[in-house]
Formats: sequence, C-alpha cells, structure tokens
Amino acid sequence: MLEKIDGIIIKTQDYGETHKIVTIFSKKLGKFTALARGAKKPKSRMAAVTQPFIYGEFFVYVNRGLSTIQQGEMIHSFRPIREDIIKTAYTAYITELTDKLVDMQSPDIFLYEELYETMSWIEKNEDAEIPVMMYEFKLYAKGGFSPTVDKCVNCGNSTQLIAFSITEGGLLCNRCRSIDQGAFNLPTSMIKLLYVFSTLQLNRIGTISVKQENKKLLRQLMDAYYDKYGGYHLKSRKFLNQLDLLK
Repeated sequence: MLEKIDGIIIKTQDYGETHKIVTIFSKKLGKFTALARGAKKPKSRMAAVTQPFIYGEFFVYVNRGLSTIQQGEMIHSFRPIREDIIKTAYTAYITELTDKLVDMQSPDIFLYEELYETMSWIEKNEDAEIPVMMYEFKLYAKGGFSPTVDKCVNCGNSTQLIAFSITEGGLLCNRCRSIDQGAFNLPTSMIKLLYVFSTLQLNRIGTISVKQENKKLLRQLMDAYYDKYGGYHLKSRKFLNQLDLLK
C-alpha cells in the first residue's frame, strides 16, 4: 500500500552501489526502514531528501519488513545543524538513541513531537545540553527504564528527597539515603529539575538557565544511569565526549 508519511530521517546506510536504506521516525507509523533507490546518485532527486536529519514528506510502499520510498519532498532541511559540528554531534546522539530505544512501527506522537522540538532547539540555539537531557528522559521512559524522580524509589515518600541513586533507580529521601552510600546528594533545585525533565514538554519552556556545575553533574548522572540500564553502545556519545575533551 502506498502511503504519504511525514517523518525525520534518523539513520542512513548505503545499500549496493546506488541505493540507501533509511530509517525514518514518523508520526503516522513510528519508526520504520525503507529502501531509497538511486539515492546515492548525485543527480538523483532522492539524494537530497534522504540526508540525515531531514524532515520530509515521503510516499512509501509500506511493508512489515523493508518498505520502499517511491518519492519524497523536503519539508525542513535542518541545514544549520549539519553545518555545525557541535549541533551535528548532539543531533546524531539523540537520533541514534531514538533508533536504539524505539520499536519498529510503534507510533508515539508525543515522542515524535519532542524529537522535532529538540532538533529545532538545537538548530536555533548554541546551548543544547538541557533540551537534550530532557529528551533523553522521555526516551528512557519509552525504553522502560526511566528513573523514579517524583518520590523516594525505596519508600514512596514524596518529601525530603535529597539524593539520586543509580543502583536503586531514582531519588532517595532523607530516611532511605543510607541504603546507597554511593548516591549523589542533590540540592532541592536539582531534584525539581529532574521532575521537570521527565514531565514537561520542551515547547512549554521559554529560557533554560542552569549553572554550569549543575549541568556537569546532571550529565554525569545521565551517563551513569544509561550505562547501567540502557544496554546499547552509542557511537555518537563517544564523539560527544571527544568534543568535550577538545574544549
């Protein structure tokens, strides 16, 4: 069946001498893979619309396995992202994470819109650390390993939350802090921020102001948490870490 599908290119790979297989995250179908014939030919109309991070309209013969793109039109190129190495690195990270944690042909309109909003933020702003972490929280929930950030993960108490435990999988209150000596002590402001990350849509936030030392601590928490529960190696994260070293 030929269907018109709007979506974001989150992954591309060469197939033979002239074709590509692209992974598209769409509102209608969720994530799916499709063959783009002739997309590696420089003069092909398919070449431009099957670049990474393109938001396009695609006419697709949909199958349970590999679908086929009949034609496509670019809606938004996200060109500033591809022209900036930092923006490219962040976007490559969130699209790779999306590819790893989202099941095939399982629509999720909320997550799809959050990806688009996060890419739009990256395109227009220099500081993308907080929006990226907000999107990561939503993906962790999709992957089934989101941390508990609205109450104590041990006793359920929603007050006097003072620490984040990687081992226990979320926040600990003052009474339960002792069950994990390696938990990260956090100020109240950061505990509230974790809750915001997990619940609030990016388009509902105007400006985001977080101290640099708190950003670093949050990034440390996110990385340690993913290393324990995520389960997938991410090439793009290694690249981001290398860029941090270059700074």
